[in-house]
Amino acid sequence: MENENHTTVTEFIILGLTDNPTLCAIFFVIFLGVYIITIVGNISIIILIRSSPQLHTPMYLFLSHLAFVDIGYSTSVTPIMLMSFLREKTTIPVTGCIAQLGSDVTFGTTECFLLATMAYDRYVAICSPLLYSTQMSPVVCFLLLGASYLGGCMNASSFTGCLMNLTFCGPNKINHFFCDLFPLLKLSCGHVYIAEISPAISSASVLISTLFTIIVSYTYILHSILNMRSTEGRKKAFSTCTSHLTTVTLFYGTVLFVYVMPKSTYSANQVKVASVIYTVVVPMLNPLIYSLRNKEVKGAMRKLMAKMHWFS
Repeated sequence: MENENHTTVTEFIILGLTDNPTLCAIFFVIFLGVYIITIVGNISIIILIRSSPQLHTPMYLFLSHLAFVDIGYSTSVTPIMLMSFLREKTTIPVTGCIAQLGSDVTFGTTECFLLATMAYDRYVAICSPLLYSTQMSPVVCFLLLGASYLGGCMNASSFTGCLMNLTFCGPNKINHFFCDLFPLLKLSCGHVYIAEISPAISSASVLISTLFTIIVSYTYILHSILNMRSTEGRKKAFSTCTSHLTTVTLFYGTVLFVYVMPKSTYSANQVKVASVIYTVVVPMLNPLIYSLRNKEVKGAMRKLMAKMHWFS
């Protein structure tokens, strides 16, 4: 009976990063540039890997899918953020908001599984090199990729399924630059316990399982590297892991800050900054990290550019 006195919300207002006109203009230029670099950089990585035979290995297969996921991850968030810089009031329908959250969670979760898969790939390559071709066969790679995307869809369904059962009856202002779970739950006028606990359990299981896989893999990798007698062998082994470790640190560090740290320890603005890093900045940095710090990628890039120059 209480809900009958309220008007059902049909759309949300995205407040964005700031309402300062000057900052909006500056941020629009900056994040438009970041988005263009993200798209161009990740598409370049995909094309480079597909067109370079020396990169047709499991490690770079996973990297090409990480690039694809980064494009989807950034695209699920950045366009609406750019719109909020241009308009005084950015609105999005309730169903569109839930769909955007589902897309964001799908790509974000898939990225978690792919990073764990890449850590396992490095573990097999360094700790069991003689068994690498068997343990990372095309069938195994296909199954690992399929499981990553399936895990992303399943985790997203726990978010969208719970939100679809909620009622929103005002206020309708989301204090964020995209539709995230916690700001949406604050706007619900119904019982949010199930809607809060189900995605929390699903996301926690994803974070714990993938982080556990990464930590265990690198524990064994570190042990193997320290036992290597050749200094050159140690450097080569470390060089194949540094790019991945950099990405893992940036991505998981900010995700854990937003979703694991107690809410009373940080402000809404700090959440926005951390969210910008893992949804917008990390997808832009990944191609740069893997191209600038990887000799094989740089070598393949030089060969491809030389080939294109020769044909021209």
